[in-house]
Amino acid sequence: MKIAMIGQKGIPATYGGIERHVEEVGTRLAARGHQVSVYCRLYYTRTKEKYHGVRLIRLPSVRTKHLDTASHCALATLDSLFRKYDIVHFHALGPSMFSFLPRLVGAKTLVTVHGLDWQREKWGKFASWVLRRCEYPAVKFPSRTVVVSRTLQDYFRAKYGKDTVVIPNGTNMPTPRPLSKLRKMNLEPGKYILFVGRLVPEKGCHFLVEAYERIDPDLKLVIAGGSSFSSEYVDGLKKHASDKVVLLDYVYGEALDELWSNAYLVVQPSTLEGLSISLLEALSHGRCVLVSDIPENMEVVEDCAPTFRSKDVDDLTDRLRVLISSPDLVAGYEEKGRHLILTRFTWDGVTSSLEKLYLELLSD
Repeated sequence: MKIAMIGQKGIPATYGGIERHVEEVGTRLAARGHQVSVYCRLYYTRTKEKYHGVRLIRLPSVRTKHLDTASHCALATLDSLFRKYDIVHFHALGPSMFSFLPRLVGAKTLVTVHGLDWQREKWGKFASWVLRRCEYPAVKFPSRTVVVSRTLQDYFRAKYGKDTVVIPNGTNMPTPRPLSKLRKMNLEPGKYILFVGRLVPEKGCHFLVEAYERIDPDLKLVIAGGSSFSSEYVDGLKKHASDKVVLLDYVYGEALDELWSNAYLVVQPSTLEGLSISLLEALSHGRCVLVSDIPENMEVVEDCAPTFRSKDVDDLTDRLRVLISSPDLVAGYEEKGRHLILTRFTWDGVTSSLEKLYLELLSD
């Protein structure tokens, strides 16, 4: 098959869940013999070469908060009309508005909804209104709509009477790494609590910082992530930086594996998710992950991770105290979480499900 991916910033992924999803799936599809093209933004993807068999098509965008995605997707979609793709796969709500166009030239199109982007706190009222209007094209314009969680599937069925296909995110099963690259941060194995993700309000990092400062444990708090048009929020977090509260930028590759491998505890205090790749990665590294009890998190962890009431700093504080003082309890959760990932969330399984769906569309 000749396949194009539109909506992501690009690959190889340095930050962003959608980018990681496209890289993992796209490279596997290419390895299976398909011709895969990924549309990339100039500022994100620097290389002009192929990446693990995937063709990179770099196009410009208007790099502002509100025009970056729309401008790039418009150009990418226009370019795709002349390349005779079999499948054009759009990622996220906003890009879905273009998903009818490749159908006019005979291609099949998909939209994967990774989350309800209009709920993100970084968007103002008008941008949120526009993104919410993109729900309709996401389920009506493409040949098929994919969602990453059963929670999203239930949402679209209830609101639009439309059946979607659930294909979740995945993760790789990593090899534990000793702490070496990050020794310069004065981190010790098993001596820190970890948060990894974009530093935006809906990730709930401010709740974690407040709870941590109430306890002031011997463990450090490490926050690894960068802004996504959210510099004011990041500036607020930086005010808490100290010898015990360590703020890193985006961390990826071997350095990120080191962070996962050596954390005593990972905390995911999100108030909004689609299906968190960071959560899956933490579990795959055998970490105990304390998660907020939003439906998207609960759908993943079931009874394999401790939880707290979303946005409730008092409850988060209490749960942190219990876990910090109970290493045996933490160890029990570690084993259960890793087994969960092995049986349900692998990128090979995700790719096989998507490949099967592509072939079904082309056989219609």
